[in-house]
Amino acid sequence: MRDQRGRGMDLPIEWAVAGRSLPGEGISGDLHVVALVPEGVLMAVVDGLGHGEDAAAAAGVVAGILRQHAAEALVPLVERCHEAALLTRGVVMTLARVCARAQAVEWLGVGNVEGVLLRADPAARPAREGVPVRGGVVGYALPRLRASTVPLSPGDILILVSDGIRSGFVEDLNPRDAPKRVAEEILARHARDGDDALVLAARYRGDVP
Repeated sequence: MRDQRGRGMDLPIEWAVAGRSLPGEGISGDLHVVALVPEGVLMAVVDGLGHGEDAAAAAGVVAGILRQHAAEALVPLVERCHEAALLTRGVVMTLARVCARAQAVEWLGVGNVEGVLLRADPAARPAREGVPVRGGVVGYALPRLRASTVPLSPGDILILVSDGIRSGFVEDLNPRDAPKRVAEEILARHARDGDDALVLAARYRGDVP
């Protein structure tokens, strides 16, 4: 299992990632990206189809594009990833750009990488929101793309998971836990035995000068 954390003073988020490869495989096809951009930070989970070296190679191509062009608008960024992944087996992915000054997250998903925003305020309605995902495969069959935006409040936590995590992973979560604990607990309790698995969790800290 790998575990990484980040809390730079120039980041509007505190984040952590936990993941593992398919048992018996030495490499995972699930990757994450966290990249500072002028308006905030770009987060992504990229899941190469299948598992093993070919899945990791596909995810690596797309993750490299995301890091290199993180400041681009989400729709053309996904289109750029699609072009780069045409000679790979393809990926599914979800992107989320946290815009600190706008206090909002703009997100977009292709395939079955789930994204959920949990509200810190117990009185907030809705208490959670999910990223709209469209069926397709980046590098094979790209759907019509449309990004959406939802407001953020300090303390809200955003969670992206690959399809190696079973649905329903938010039901027993404490949204006030640290991102590291959230990511580790989801991985421990909800990872499927037959796939790579990855969880990226980030708490919105608010606008950072």
